[in-house]
Amino acid sequence: MIFENLSEIESVPISKRLEYLGTKSKIPHKDRKFRSNMMLNPLNLKHLNRIDESSADMITLNLEDAIAPSRKEEALHNIALFLSHLEESRSFIIVRTNAIDEGGDKEIEFLNSFSFDAIRIPKVTNPRQIEKALNLLTKSKELHISLETAQAFQDISKLRLDSRVTTANLGILDLLTSLGLPQDIVNMGNPTIEYILSKFLVDSKSCGIEPISFMFQDYNDRDGFSEWCMREKMMGYATKACLGPAQVDIANEIFGIDDTAYQKAMDIKELFEKKSASAINGFLDDRYGFIDEPIYRDALLLLKKQER
Repeated sequence: MIFENLSEIESVPISKRLEYLGTKSKIPHKDRKFRSNMMLNPLNLKHLNRIDESSADMITLNLEDAIAPSRKEEALHNIALFLSHLEESRSFIIVRTNAIDEGGDKEIEFLNSFSFDAIRIPKVTNPRQIEKALNLLTKSKELHISLETAQAFQDISKLRLDSRVTTANLGILDLLTSLGLPQDIVNMGNPTIEYILSKFLVDSKSCGIEPISFMFQDYNDRDGFSEWCMREKMMGYATKACLGPAQVDIANEIFGIDDTAYQKAMDIKELFEKKSASAINGFLDDRYGFIDEPIYRDALLLLKKQER
């Protein structure tokens, strides 16, 4: 917990919370093994108080659509207060601002001096918004985007203006609305949804952006959430948006690397490197079949993910 006695903070009037800012600064996050990205409402002080204990690989502090306009300043000041008292966290901390031309620019300017890892901007429609956010954001922090408009979905590669643009989050419900499609088509096996997921994944990967799949809204349907995670892992996704700790636990397990797969990758690496030293780059193995350089590179990719 960040504050041992949260009641003291809860008793502080909202208008005076900035008077209690701390001077702590957490170490920038280095771990790149991201399986789960948990959305958190900064109006809930109990949830904010535990961001240093969460098992989520990423935590997104949400200032956008879940916060009523009349409470956005309160949510922003809560984030500042808790970040200023945060010494360490195993989670990569992201702040999701409002749209860059709808108050997000001022939120970035306000938050720049606080300790977190990335800003996420929603409702992106063109590269100009990305450029504006990059110019405002401290250079040590990453820029993430929410892909939820038809314009952004059409050509994702145009949005990676800088190496700091590292990650895109699929806002599938808003995207469907932007495309003029009903949201009730979000069902396993629907060909339109399969196409959206595939295009988003391949287009993002092709330009060096890490894609994060959409938020599954039914928090109590753990079986449904698990099915989506397994489907998306099969497609090539590595990270899932999560609504709470129960979904985080499921995503961490499904998108983790199991011992069998890790041992296979280690064996293939050892076998290939041994044969390659004798100028043999393609051979049959009794356990794993034909092994050549592409199989070796895939094993290295898995081992690299595990190291992260």
